[in-house]
Amino acid sequence: MIAKIKQLLAEVEAMKANNAEELEALRIKYLSKKGAINDLMADFRNVAAEQKREVGMMLNELKTKAQERINALKDEFDSKDNGSCDLDLTRTAYPVKLGTRHPLSIVKNEIIDIFGRLGFSIAEGPEIEDDWHVFSALNFAEDHPARDMQDTFFIEAHPDIVLRTHTSSVQSRVMEVSQPPIRIICPGRVYRNEAISYRAHAFFHQVEALYVDKNVSFTDLKQVLLLFAKEMFGADTKIRLRPSYFPFTEPSAEMDISCNICGGKGCPFCKGTGWVEILGCGMVDPNVLESNGIDSKTYTGYALGMGVERITNLKYRVNDLRLFSENDIRFLKEFEAAY
Repeated sequence: MIAKIKQLLAEVEAMKANNAEELEALRIKYLSKKGAINDLMADFRNVAAEQKREVGMMLNELKTKAQERINALKDEFDSKDNGSCDLDLTRTAYPVKLGTRHPLSIVKNEIIDIFGRLGFSIAEGPEIEDDWHVFSALNFAEDHPARDMQDTFFIEAHPDIVLRTHTSSVQSRVMEVSQPPIRIICPGRVYRNEAISYRAHAFFHQVEALYVDKNVSFTDLKQVLLLFAKEMFGADTKIRLRPSYFPFTEPSAEMDISCNICGGKGCPFCKGTGWVEILGCGMVDPNVLESNGIDSKTYTGYALGMGVERITNLKYRVNDLRLFSENDIRFLKEFEAAY
């Protein structure tokens, strides 16, 4: 037994292989279940008791050296293969198709950046809201049409809980816990119970702004609107304000910009008028300030709100609102250069 072990030990130390196939044959010859070393292990029970310790140690040494020699030869083959390979195996697979920002995210971030440079900070709130923050705190009458089921999604088990119809609810949440000066923008998703078509959807996105402080005037609002329009649509953009009505502002207005397609000359997009509506605005109604714990005799403010989809349509001339939520890769790839 000892002689056989010494013979195999000499063979293992002299072991060589020219390729992976020869190396596998050597592994099978010495280390497999039917290999030479395993056969010696099986004969170990026949060794005399006084030799078992010595023979056992030699068998373990033989098996260890055989495994080490096989591993060493395998490492040599691996290093040769890697050395002859021109590929960087740590590199990401090529070609890689890169994604891009969603067009609504691109425009929303641009709006946030413009107002951020004007000193506005971001405020956010829950999409599942209560009646107070969505309607009552904003001076909506009990019989206002916006409370109707045709316009608002109500939670059936809790009629005072709704999916917010505008991000103005964030403004009321900020005002009830803060004192002026308040200068915030409120970006977010809103929901309305409308039939889905190319021009309307059951959910869309808004960015609203609120500024409350002493001596805030309509002139301040107009200047902010003009700066925003020029930053978003170009330095030659003109604006006009038309009287309107909103429950939470008085006086209220809707703002148009000169058509960015025809330059105000008149085209099918602006229906020949040269103007396109983009947002609503106005001075915060004193009732809203008082409802949210702000003294309307000391403070005034303005608010404005716009649909992100509307701005995106004007900026990129997307004619169907449904495209924004269908996740069609072909549509999204058109905005790779915009980001």
